[in-house]
Amino acid sequence: MATEGEEAVRRSFLAGFVPGGGLPIFDPPPPEEAWDAVEAEGGNFPRLSLEFWTSRQRQASNLHEISYRACYKPQLPRHFIERLTRPGERVYDPFSGRGTTAIEAALLGRRVAANDVNPLSRMLAEPRLTPPEPSAVKNRLKEIPHTGAPDALDLGMFFHPETEAEIRGLRDWFRGREASGELDALDAWIRMVATNRLTGHSPGFFSVYTLPPNQALTAEKQRQINAQREQVPTYRDTHALILKKTKQLLAGLEPTQWRSLSLAARDAWFLTADARHTPALPDGSVALTVTSPPFLDVVDYTGDNWLRCWFTGLDAEAIGRGISTPRTVEAWSDTMAAVFAELHRVTRRGGFVAFEVGEVRRGKLKLDEVVLPLGLRAGFKAHGVLVNSQAFTKTAHIWGVGNNDKGTNSNRVVLFERC
Repeated sequence: MATEGEEAVRRSFLAGFVPGGGLPIFDPPPPEEAWDAVEAEGGNFPRLSLEFWTSRQRQASNLHEISYRACYKPQLPRHFIERLTRPGERVYDPFSGRGTTAIEAALLGRRVAANDVNPLSRMLAEPRLTPPEPSAVKNRLKEIPHTGAPDALDLGMFFHPETEAEIRGLRDWFRGREASGELDALDAWIRMVATNRLTGHSPGFFSVYTLPPNQALTAEKQRQINAQREQVPTYRDTHALILKKTKQLLAGLEPTQWRSLSLAARDAWFLTADARHTPALPDGSVALTVTSPPFLDVVDYTGDNWLRCWFTGLDAEAIGRGISTPRTVEAWSDTMAAVFAELHRVTRRGGFVAFEVGEVRRGKLKLDEVVLPLGLRAGFKAHGVLVNSQAFTKTAHIWGVGNNDKGTNSNRVVLFERC
């Protein structure tokens, strides 16, 4: 049974989710067993473990369906955007990845700010604020040659020769248009879709079967998969697949959402910078940050994206050198401390930060307990931690990184406010 003081702290925590009299966080109230506490900087902060948004994960817009490693579901940012901001306020993600927070914020009528040190992130996110009609995509594809210039890179383990020729044609088109200053929003959309379709585990992708989707293995590992499965790449019509994926992404998009995306695109900020130093963001310009940083060194962003970088003309090695992958908790904490200092600068008074982390080292290290003191030292007020727990899905261990070994998968979100 909670003491009177603990009950007061919990009520204060829950009140943080309705600063403007918006959506209630819970009805009915959470059970006693859902609560525990985290000690940080001499204080105790409530931690609440429930299934908050998992049951709604089929309600998300199809516009989010762009594969990217280590990304969260759009229901996570929606949960906080709806409760902690009003339409027209700016929502930020300093580790934008595929752009889940940015796209969800735009769909909800908020203004957008997104940053990622990997320029691939902007290529995947920004075009979805200005989606085209499928007929326009179909007509533009007719202009793009079905062959392109060969180079020394052998891609035969992934693609049928005719498919590879089409991919090279697409690649040459985008690079040529970019070099001449003619790359427009329609080209950017098609490039985004094609980049997303390069490799995967179904006939909807350009490649022979590979897994995980859209994080290309090395050539040697793909050869091993081909031998084990006794498979050879078959022809995939890249232009037809791009048009099909376009229609899937746009399916169900309502007129109000088209208008919200268009409004967000007018003054969206897409940065390619170190999250610790974002001078392009004005002081106090952000109402809410919803983000998930890299978890120590468990994800190899450069290795995962080598083929995407080749296709888009990016330097994977140079990008890799610029991405911080701390290998110890101490080094990770130092990096995140600097991120929190920058978030404190860009967050307006009364604004919030929802900082999502997970569990590493087989669940023994809960990063919310590391993050809490970092935000406090940066000058934020901490409301507490929400832990969204759910049963494992079939892809829960697809990256070889399990959140824990006891049958649950959790997002651990620490909520801060700038007072």
